Amino acid sequence: MHDQPPHMTARPDNVVVVLLDSLNRHDLGCYGSKDFETPNIDRFALRSTRFTRHVTGSLPCMPARHDILCGSLDFLWRPWGSIELWEQPITANLRAADVTTMLVTDHPHLFETGGENYHTDFGGWDYVRGHEGDPWKTWLDPSWIGVPAPPAERGDWFLRRRFGDAVPPISRAYDTTRTHFREEIDFPGPRTMSASAAWLGEAARVAGDRRWMLFVDEFDPHEPFDTPAPWTGRYEDEPWHGDRLIWPPYVVGGISGGHLSVAEGRHIRANYGAKLTMIDHWFGRLLDQLDSTGLWETTAVIVCTDHGHYLGDKRNTTAGSMVASGPVERVDLWGKPLVPQFEPLGHVPLLIHWPGVAAGGTCDALTTAVDLHATLADVFGVTPTHRTHGHSLVPLLTGESRHIRDWAIGGVFGNWVQVTDGRRKYARAPEGDNLPLSMWSNRWSTMPVHAKGLVELPPPDERAYLDCMPGTRIPVIRQPYQAGDALPFWVGRAHSGQHHLYDVDDDPEELENRVGEAGEQEMIDLLHEALRAVQAPVEHLTRLGLTKP
Repeated sequence: MHDQPPHMTARPDNVVVVLLDSLNRHDLGCYGSKDFETPNIDRFALRSTRFTRHVTGSLPCMPARHDILCGSLDFLWRPWGSIELWEQPITANLRAADVTTMLVTDHPHLFETGGENYHTDFGGWDYVRGHEGDPWKTWLDPSWIGVPAPPAERGDWFLRRRFGDAVPPISRAYDTTRTHFREEIDFPGPRTMSASAAWLGEAARVAGDRRWMLFVDEFDPHEPFDTPAPWTGRYEDEPWHGDRLIWPPYVVGGISGGHLSVAEGRHIRANYGAKLTMIDHWFGRLLDQLDSTGLWETTAVIVCTDHGHYLGDKRNTTAGSMVASGPVERVDLWGKPLVPQFEPLGHVPLLIHWPGVAAGGTCDALTTAVDLHATLADVFGVTPTHRTHGHSLVPLLTGESRHIRDWAIGGVFGNWVQVTDGRRKYARAPEGDNLPLSMWSNRWSTMPVHAKGLVELPPPDERAYLDCMPGTRIPVIRQPYQAGDALPFWVGRAHSGQHHLYDVDDDPEELENRVGEAGEQEMIDLLHEALRAVQAPVEHLTRLGLTKP
């Protein structure tokens, strides 16, 4: 074990982080599910601490990775973007501390505008090509005969169904790439896990006393929910006829709104389960490598995600639980539509193996994504140079503490802002026209959509001015928005005044919205406290209707 100052509890020499994108907590066996098979994640849980109150912060994909790699909440200042001038990822700190770092990933957002500089401070990186929107192959393979990737509907099938010719052409690169696969190992997830396991074997042989961190950013089980035999069709209740639906819709009220049939909904959920079980199988290769090399003795292993994925989960998306005629109808949610972060998406799994700590334990403390950054900094003894918002999980893992935070906040830029104390969860919607609102960035990017004719992010204009982020004197472009402006992607569709408050211990299905009860004011006060603590722009209090007279 690496030498530690006498006042510190011993830290592991090395860390492996495995981020499985869109990993649903409630679909894992180790969290009580019986729907899908996850034997290797469950196997890992048996030698880990299982966290029960881990919640999302900034969303969706790249903002969540910013929380983890940079340690500072992103969603209150911008919708999606690269690492900014005033901040550094944990990998820059580790490079300065002579820690070897490696990224193995098939996550395409890391290599396109809006995520293009998260990999650059890793000591090495391996980009496994071909997932989702990665423009890897130019042409369909003319020799493809429908195996191992079975015939599937195009990525824009659902939008074409709903809106017909009004839908602009949308490029889904994977629709081309999948025709080039010839066996299971050709799929991106299996290749990523195989490369990660190989790197671990090399580290065990040659690293010696040099400390290291391996970060595996695996995009599975994120869509497309595409799998070969023996996984495809594994969870079908009945035979599926026709092209498979590997691209899930993003919609509120898919079945209840008449946009999906019940059979299609079952099929899409089954395809997610097949993808989950397939990547679980290949995750087992990484665990096997840890077994054979004996690295468990010196290496912390963290399994986490960025968020969950709605697969027909039913929720009330309006304010209140009752109307004059009775209970409000709950609608089925699919993908990541702009609704509050209900439990299926916002309450996420976290499993950590920590050398020297008894296996199979449970931690009920409230934690969130930025705490993973603080934990990595703690393990390797480095100090961030920019303002961060996390608390190290080490005291929870070692039993030195049972509590590290009183609240956690999260959300999507320009939409609901959520706060939780671990039991109660409050999602505050905008009031009125969702203004004032500003975007703060010097890199000016958002999630690429690849839709012809769609402006993803309007450039700053003459109203923009220079400001400073909390904790830095480096100027940042601040663009204010007004009514009628084109807004960044993801913004502007939160339902005015539709707040949500749930006691998720007593009501995990979020059946009873307690907005209007006495406890709402307590959560408003907690939200005020949290926004002050992170020095969020004051304009959020105004747009959320929280400005005190």
